[in-house]
Amino acid sequence: MSSNSALERTISKVLSQKEAELISKIDSAYQESLNNLEASRGKLEAERTRIVESARKQGENLKRQIVGSGRLAARNQELLIIESAVNNAFEEARKKLAASGGKDSYRELSSSIIEESVLSVGSDEVVIECNKNDSGLIRKILSDLQEKNPKVQAKVSDRSIDVLGGIKIKSADGTMTYDNTLDSRIERLKPLIRKNIAQMLRGEA
Repeated sequence: MSSNSALERTISKVLSQKEAELISKIDSAYQESLNNLEASRGKLEAERTRIVESARKQGENLKRQIVGSGRLAARNQELLIIESAVNNAFEEARKKLAASGGKDSYRELSSSIIEESVLSVGSDEVVIECNKNDSGLIRKILSDLQEKNPKVQAKVSDRSIDVLGGIKIKSADGTMTYDNTLDSRIERLKPLIRKNIAQMLRGEA
């Protein structure tokens, strides 16, 4: 065998080994790339899921805010309607009461108001205040009451007050007072009126 043939075989062998090594390295690099790609795919999928979930939560929050704002606006509108209806009812009551001054029913109401007020203050001597239109009526009622019960020590003040009707009464020393005007009675009814109107609006009455 010539030396050239031996050299060629040696070179061929070396080349074959290097080729095998290169192929092995290429294969290893390829496999590593596949693994990296698979890992990246998992990360990308997780990130995509996170973004989608975040968007969904933001959408739900926005939806709740919109619904909440709508409910709040509706509730505020309902309150405005109720308050308007209460005020209208209040004004109607004021007009009817203002027009009832000369009626027997008003005299009976005024009489019961005076008796109730005198008992509430429970003082030996009281001062009664009323509007100027009712002054004569209140004095007559008080006179009749004192005839029936001489223990009632009361007088009508010369100072008139700006009210629809009824009276304010206080002890002579000013330590005890009782507001039994028609205005205050109507004001005390307002919460009940609001409740009744709210129930009507909601179909509960």
